[in-house]
Amino acid sequence: MEYFGTIGPACDREDILRQMFVAGMTGIRMNMSHGSLAEHQDWVELLHRAAAEAGRPLKLLIDLQGPELRIGKLPGPVELTDGSEVLLGKGVISIPETIYDYVQRGSSLLLDDGKILLEVLENFGDCLNCEVKRGGTLLSEKSIAVPDSTLRPPTLTESDLENLSLAAACGVSGVMLPFVRDVQDLVALRQALTDAGAEHVRIYAKLENRQGIASLPELLDYADVFVIARGDLGNDVPLWELPAVQKRTAAFLRAAGKPFVIVTQMLDSMERRPVPTRAEVCDIFNAVLDGADAVMLTGETAAGKYPVQAMEYLVKTGEAAVKYLKEPV
Repeated sequence: MEYFGTIGPACDREDILRQMFVAGMTGIRMNMSHGSLAEHQDWVELLHRAAAEAGRPLKLLIDLQGPELRIGKLPGPVELTDGSEVLLGKGVISIPETIYDYVQRGSSLLLDDGKILLEVLENFGDCLNCEVKRGGTLLSEKSIAVPDSTLRPPTLTESDLENLSLAAACGVSGVMLPFVRDVQDLVALRQALTDAGAEHVRIYAKLENRQGIASLPELLDYADVFVIARGDLGNDVPLWELPAVQKRTAAFLRAAGKPFVIVTQMLDSMERRPVPTRAEVCDIFNAVLDGADAVMLTGETAAGKYPVQAMEYLVKTGEAAVKYLKEPV
């Protein structure tokens, strides 16, 4: 089993990272949607030092922006209250211009992994007037999804290509591509890695929507590892159907002999509490029983109050599941 954390302000200290490696962390994810490799050279060096001090090899994964849409930078948190109206594209909240061609009155927009739900009241061509159906606090560069649209952003952004050019020099071992839709996405990433002299870097294909799940049989030969990424996947399918999608996908990948990772909200409560819920540890345990080769924490270590404790619970629960598989009685 492999156990991944995510680096962020909550754990970007050498002593904390060292403790996470000692606890059993085998690798760490760096989210390129919140800064480039060039901007985070200090993190890269910090990770290599902390792993060396703990006597552990470092598996560094970079999570590209890929074909994911995001809002722009905000001057500060924006409070969106239920029933209020908000303008996207002008003023404070900027959005990718390509969205305007794919939404109309009544279209839904999901922000920040679906935490915030907006309904389009009017599309003016260069901005959208929306009603807040499910409010919350909106922060800079959070995701924006347009369910049931045919919107197809390019596979790789300019910043993605820049990050790939630095991957080999930074010791990156794996690249995560969000929102994989079809073989074309993975071919584009493999070519970009080859062009960057990083042929050895493994491709982690993130399954985050119904299109990716439907294309899975064709994707098998084009990725090294698959990631069942439940955040946006839980936006694209009804939330109550997500467990069945996860189970079927895990069974298919296990039968195909392809390694896979399960991620998102595995220990979500530990962003705020030092002890997880019983449901969360059962979730980790069952992910291992379903054949996951790795489990990953995101906000729990990047922004949570208890990054070391969260990694300890992740590893201990995962190892308990491995032991159970060997000795079920």
